[in-house]
Amino acid sequence: MLDIRRIRENPEEIIRILNTRHSKDYTDEVREIVKLDEQRRETASKRDGLKAKQNTEQKQIPALMKEGKKEEAEQLKADLKAIGDEIRALDAKLGEVETALEDAMLDLPNTPDASVPVGADENDNVEMRRWGTPRDFAAEGFEPKAHWDLGKELDILDPERAAKVTGARFHFYKGEGAHLERAIINFYLDLHTMKQGYTEMLPPFIVNGDSMRGTSQLPKFKEDMYKVSRGDGDSADLDKSGWYLVPTAEVPVTNYYRNEIIDGDKLPQKFCAYTACFRAEAGSAGRDTRGLIRQHEFNKVEMVKFARPDQSWAELESLTNDAEECLQLLGLPHRVITLCTGDMGFGSGKTYDVEVWMPSYNSYKEISSCSNMTDFQARRMQTRYRNKETGKVELLHTLNGSGLAVGRTTAAILENYQNADGSITIPEALVPYMGGKTVIKKEEL
Repeated sequence: MLDIRRIRENPEEIIRILNTRHSKDYTDEVREIVKLDEQRRETASKRDGLKAKQNTEQKQIPALMKEGKKEEAEQLKADLKAIGDEIRALDAKLGEVETALEDAMLDLPNTPDASVPVGADENDNVEMRRWGTPRDFAAEGFEPKAHWDLGKELDILDPERAAKVTGARFHFYKGEGAHLERAIINFYLDLHTMKQGYTEMLPPFIVNGDSMRGTSQLPKFKEDMYKVSRGDGDSADLDKSGWYLVPTAEVPVTNYYRNEIIDGDKLPQKFCAYTACFRAEAGSAGRDTRGLIRQHEFNKVEMVKFARPDQSWAELESLTNDAEECLQLLGLPHRVITLCTGDMGFGSGKTYDVEVWMPSYNSYKEISSCSNMTDFQARRMQTRYRNKETGKVELLHTLNGSGLAVGRTTAAILENYQNADGSITIPEALVPYMGGKTVIKKEEL
């Protein structure tokens, strides 16, 4: 959520910045927020003035009665009743205005940082660097296969039976496919905790509506979320009181300190967590529906940071480097791009995407998105820190990044490490996690 003071003091500048996102024209929304904010302050001021008058005049009644001025006292009581009625009406109006203002504020995205390139869509993203060279399969004399074909031939991925059991865009991992997925999860967690200094968390896979609002999944992306009905089939308003399956570990871990004040000397704090992730992927029909790239359920290891505002931009760079190191140790070619204003996420102030090379696409595909959310989430969650230099309690900055999407890593390994005979060489870094096994090949029946 943006700071209402920024909007109040310079609404036209906020409109200009938000419109660089190219998602819509925010002029009317921002001006409506300014209007509602004025109504809220005027109503609150009028109510508070009446309350002060009520308190002052209430004290006069005993004195009037003592002086024998009964009629004046009764008239004052009648006047106070009218004031009380007006206060209650103003309280009701204030509640309505505050609700409308909050709803409008929740619909505004974060303002992109000044360092973010301005652009309309993914075509305007800026490549920062590349690591590794894509393998030349033609020089080796064979055509690389897509990971969904390799998975089927090796009998380690089975989307057909998953569709029977659940539905489209789910997978059974089988045998060494399941082993490989688990090995990647453990490798990532060990790297983050033992080398990169993160604290491991195992969070709930179900969160409440407050948590989803805190990290800005709600109300903007409610169509992409999976709601959970309780056993009695209660159909209450889940946006406010119900449960949701996590779309990413970012949600539970970032909400860990919701409504708390952290000692500023203990920042930055770094957490990593594995969860399954659940996304309805509304509106993505036809996009990457084959294989492991875009599933309704997938595994991911997430990195989350809490930082002071003066730390957060350096922490974004190190967060992105930590994600890259995962791929470098696996020997997977990749690149880092800066998302332009028109392609970045709703809550982000700046985002780097890490994209891994996928031979079946003959291009790079996103495998990690590393973002500085600035104080956007912290304001929603009221997650703050005590600044010992100023003595004040201030909003901190939150950051998150995939470390990494596990299914996409499995897909990238299958495609980049495939051999002419259809087997898969296991990256050296994963061999200890695979029980010493170095190759996945089709088992002879």
